[in-house]
Amino acid sequence: MTDMDHVKPFVHQQDGHTLLQFSLHTVQSRMDPARPDALTLGYTQLMMGFLLCLPQPARIAMVGLGGGSLAKFCHRHLPQAHIEVAEINPHVLALREAFAVPPDSERFQVQLTDGAAFVRDAAPPPWDVLLVDGFDYEGLPEALSSQAFYDDCDRALGPHGVLVANLPSAHAALAQQVERMRRSFGGAALVVDDADQGNCIVFAGRQAVATRLHGGTARKPRGMDASAWATLQPAFARIRAAARAEVAAIARDALR
Repeated sequence: MTDMDHVKPFVHQQDGHTLLQFSLHTVQSRMDPARPDALTLGYTQLMMGFLLCLPQPARIAMVGLGGGSLAKFCHRHLPQAHIEVAEINPHVLALREAFAVPPDSERFQVQLTDGAAFVRDAAPPPWDVLLVDGFDYEGLPEALSSQAFYDDCDRALGPHGVLVANLPSAHAALAQQVERMRRSFGGAALVVDDADQGNCIVFAGRQAVATRLHGGTARKPRGMDASAWATLQPAFARIRAAARAEVAAIARDALR
């Protein structure tokens, strides 16, 4: 595959923010130049919900760099974590400096590679968290939403690991994709809608992920400043509400 096989995104300024887009209708990433590691899109704040049950992850993997919002936030606020990012589009990777993505270091690496292969070929030790936010011009690639891919995600994560996937809520195959995750992770998956942007975030893990997210202590991770932690609280409240409803539904089903 050559550079010509990938759509080149464009960058422009709007309302004081730097936007990365593949089309005029969809914002892939948004950065506040005054706070380049802030999470300005609601769905990215929801994706950080893994902190409710894993407040101090040691190894974080990400599929999809985009403007680097999640990568930058985790790099700054989770200093104990080793972070690996896979990005398939060289044109996106070329914008790394424009979006203030940190340079590679001992604890932070960005690779130009296929995300599905990155997960399939993951070497031990296992990841604690896997964030999947890989979209191209046409939307969610089949390679990042197949049963084989989610099976690979399960194998790449540790026993307490959590997969966090961003999916388009209006996608015709959404129910099928969530079912694939449930199949890979033994039925443990929680869907949280982000109605504001047409996304939904799915949390999956080998253990009862809804129970873990609902009952998590949500203590502030070491190294995270109070203002960043406060920014996440509305998203965490939505996740807890969804988890509470899921736990209640499971309990009702068990009584039938």
